[in-house]
Amino acid sequence: MASKIEESTCCETHNHSQATKKSLLDSPWIRSLLSFVLLVGAVTGESYIPMQVYGINCWLFVYLLAYAFVGFPVLKNAWKLIRKGEVFTEFFLMGIATIGAFGIGEYPEAVAVMLFYTIGELLQHNAVSKAKGNIQALLDIRPDRARVIRGDGNSAWVKPELVNTGEVIEVRAGEKVPLDAQLLNGGGTFNTAALSGESSPAEIKEGEEVLAGMVNLQDLITLRVLRPFAESSLQKIILTVQEATAKKAKTEQLIRKFAKVYTPIVTYMALALVILPYFIVADYSFSEWLYRALVFLVISCPCALVISIPLGYFGGIGAASRKGILFKGSNFLDLITTINTVVFDKTGTLTKGIFAVEKVKTMPNAVPGWEKLAASLESNTNHPIGQAIIRHIKTTLSPVNSLKEIPGKGLMGEVNNKRVLAGNRLLMQDHGIQDLPTENYPIKTVIYCAIDDVFCGYFVLADEIKPDAMEAFVSLRKLGIQHLMIFSGDKAEVVETLGKELKADKAIGGMLPEEKFAKIEALKEDTDKVVAFVGDGINDAPSIAAADVGIGMGGMGSDLAIETADIIIQTDHPSKVALAFRIGKATKSIVWQNIALAFLVKFLVLALGAAGMAGMWEAVFADVGVALLAILNSIRINYLFK
Repeated sequence: MASKIEESTCCETHNHSQATKKSLLDSPWIRSLLSFVLLVGAVTGESYIPMQVYGINCWLFVYLLAYAFVGFPVLKNAWKLIRKGEVFTEFFLMGIATIGAFGIGEYPEAVAVMLFYTIGELLQHNAVSKAKGNIQALLDIRPDRARVIRGDGNSAWVKPELVNTGEVIEVRAGEKVPLDAQLLNGGGTFNTAALSGESSPAEIKEGEEVLAGMVNLQDLITLRVLRPFAESSLQKIILTVQEATAKKAKTEQLIRKFAKVYTPIVTYMALALVILPYFIVADYSFSEWLYRALVFLVISCPCALVISIPLGYFGGIGAASRKGILFKGSNFLDLITTINTVVFDKTGTLTKGIFAVEKVKTMPNAVPGWEKLAASLESNTNHPIGQAIIRHIKTTLSPVNSLKEIPGKGLMGEVNNKRVLAGNRLLMQDHGIQDLPTENYPIKTVIYCAIDDVFCGYFVLADEIKPDAMEAFVSLRKLGIQHLMIFSGDKAEVVETLGKELKADKAIGGMLPEEKFAKIEALKEDTDKVVAFVGDGINDAPSIAAADVGIGMGGMGSDLAIETADIIIQTDHPSKVALAFRIGKATKSIVWQNIALAFLVKFLVLALGAAGMAGMWEAVFADVGVALLAILNSIRINYLFK
């Protein structure tokens, strides 16, 4: 129904061919103004200069002209939909009500109903455009060209879609980065607000990744393109938000289904209102009961419901995207309000995932250069622990053959014709590695290394809790989340210590990906629990998919976790999980306020109209007025989360 409304008067002029020169009459605002002037002129003229020819009111032709300016587009839309088999629409209701009003001589009211309906549609269109502003802003930041350095060393402007992976591009101060790329020349400062909602500039070092849509705040930089435009982070965000509007919430689907049933019912009720009194009322007057039926039809238009409710969800999606939170559908705005159990991953989700090597211990019989071999093995993974080891070793790495990742345990591969193992104690035990150390590091992460089945040494690493992790847990408690848990593949002691610090209800470590998945499934079997899982890694993807609502950390998270998630936190801040809950609750509240307002006013005025106590003016308020009130309420969410 909403799509049909968008085809109405307010949008009609936007679809004309650009090759056709538009006239002033193409503007619905101009047509509305002309209709208003003619209506006022006809009402005034009829009062002071009555004119009739052969019993016909001459002012009727002025009323008809006034009606044509605003009524013809509505009647045109009604006819188009009738030809498609969709008879009972708001256009059909407005058409028969106003044509009927002309039939019984209520000329001013017939014009006024269509005039105010058109103005209402125009204001609704403006409200929709305003609600789309946040999402349109994403489209506006999409760069439309890239400066590429080609073979001759000169730069040339090229559309981002035509730039290949591996090519080098330049971005000057104040320009937007057109594609995801690696920074080549020194460090830089970038405005990331368009992607993350964060106002503070981000410092990015040489060799690190810069995302499309970021704005270079310093000198000229050069970058090597990492992926095609269609696969860039910005393009994925835009597509995610655009596609989100197609995934309807259950409330929205219910109202649409209701409108399809409701509209024909009220049409037949209006018909009955004309016919049945003939058999019941002693002094039956056809024109009086026809007028009541026409009022009844105008009131019954479900515009407030079918426009303001989708707009409410659209506003919620837009407000969230401005804060760096991407809902992949309005259905998740609804679903998140039912969550009472939230499970967090640890590394990269509640902790920074930026590990630093605090200690390296070498065994007496260690293979010389074992640290380099371990770092070479780790160079084939993006895991924060592996990256920390590489940063610590600071040497040229060797190629790796036959790499194998053992989920929840570590890596195995061949480096310089040597079999290298790097991982936790379980990995060593699985491969029969002897003489493991007895030292205990309860709140640290230890990576052991064995070369050709000889235990060579280990790295001790530490991770740091994110500054807003505690805020996330406190906020979620205040929002009524009953169960907060941490599931992690990290050491049980580390996870338990973090759980105590954050006051989690349960903190379980040493979990393999399949164990996390099984635990989420077990939680869902409890009918009293509705579960959300928050994670960032490849190993979190099964749990994200299994949860009722999967939330992925989109800043540093893996592509698989992000693609699997229903909601993406662009900034990797756990506190924004609570903000996503607040936006969901606010959106749902506004939607139900609109439903209550529309039904209350409509049923009240419908009853008054059937009893002859409400005329066309009250009908206009019940239709257009309520729709506008509901729309103003819908766009309020954009101001609640500025």
